Amino acid sequence: MDRSLKSRYFELALSSPIRRRKTLRTAEYTAKRLFDVSTASVLIILLTPLIIVLIALIRSSDEGPALFRQMRIGKGGRSFACWKFRTMVCDADEALQRLIGSDPAAAKEWADSQKLSRDPRITRFGGFLRRSSLDELPQLFNIIVGDMSFVGPRPIVGAEIERYGEAFAHCFSVPPGLTGLWQVSGRSDCSYATRVALDSQYASEWRLLLDAKILAKTLPAVLLQRGSR
Repeated sequence: MDRSLKSRYFELALSSPIRRRKTLRTAEYTAKRLFDVSTASVLIILLTPLIIVLIALIRSSDEGPALFRQMRIGKGGRSFACWKFRTMVCDADEALQRLIGSDPAAAKEWADSQKLSRDPRITRFGGFLRRSSLDELPQLFNIIVGDMSFVGPRPIVGAEIERYGEAFAHCFSVPPGLTGLWQVSGRSDCSYATRVALDSQYASEWRLLLDAKILAKTLPAVLLQRGSR
């Protein structure tokens, strides 16, 4: 065999497995996207009565809008408007600054996990929404438009990027999710470092089968309110 042809033969032989893996990954991402859009669309239709009731209850129990919009970081570091049912008082940012400025223990807890075990910003009905995870129902619309997926790392705010350090680009090489390894592994009961490790693990090991396993664990985690705050 001619040397140049022989070299070309081995080059093709080596590249074929890589090409097949890329083709498989593309097909899986396409299947993931089709699942996201179709399932989110069906859920929105089925849950419309519940969504309307929740909006009415939020509006009647506390002055202010029913929906809360916050810019979050998604795949590739892109910012998008993430929607939730409002669970906090309208001056939540000011209330947080007052608390961490006057309570060292709360300030440390917030610095460690970006969560508070006793959060004065959360309304009475908002606490129920958070414990039940119903506050995240509006993110079904984020899934439909492609900002999010059903499974992936939770979208973060810009201030949290530095917490991911060098792992940020890898963790958010996949779309953020409504649920993920962190949610089914204890959520707020985990340290932030553990959260980053779980997001990195998901990005490394992602497959449709892993998504299916996480989705299967999500309902029990929500019903048992594991790590919810």
